[in-house]
This record gives sequence, structure tokens and C-alpha cells, in this order.
Amino acid sequence: MTRLPWILMRTRERILGNLETLYRESYDRAQKAKDEGRMIDLESGYMRDQLMLEILLDIRDLFSVAPAASGGSALEKLEALRRLTKLR
Repeated sequence: MTRLPWILMRTRERILGNLETLYRESYDRAQKAKDEGRMIDLESGYMRDQLMLEILLDIRDLFSVAPAASGGSALEKLEALRRLTKLR
């Protein structure tokens, strides 16, 4: 598997910043419309999406470092990820 050049990968800060901008704009519109239900939905949605994105970014980081460190196959990397996330 070929690693993507760092130029093609968005930084963690950029991705999370884009998420915040998207939610902030929607929240501001809901606030101007005095739509409290929508504001609450946006707050909880933002927290959920931020957590999911951080998890996906951690997985991306794991796969971008793992090939250089282990030289293992994709199946070996998936097995390592399974062991890492296995509930005990």
C-alpha cells in the first residue's frame, strides 16, 4: 500500500476546524431564528460528530504510521487495530 503524500492529507486541526465552522454557522442561524430545539440538536450533533471524527483521525494516524513501523500487511494492520479496540 502506498502512503499518501502529506500534502494530500488534511490536518486534524483543519478537519475539526471545518466541522466547527459548519456547526457554528448552523447554530448561529438557529439562534437568530430563536429555534431552541434546533440549537440543542446542533450542540449534541456537534459533540457526537467531533468524537467520531477524532476516532477516525486516530485510525488514520495509526495506519499512516504502522507501515513504516511494522512493515506488515494490511491484514496484520487490521488485526492490530482489532486488538487495540477489543473491549475487555
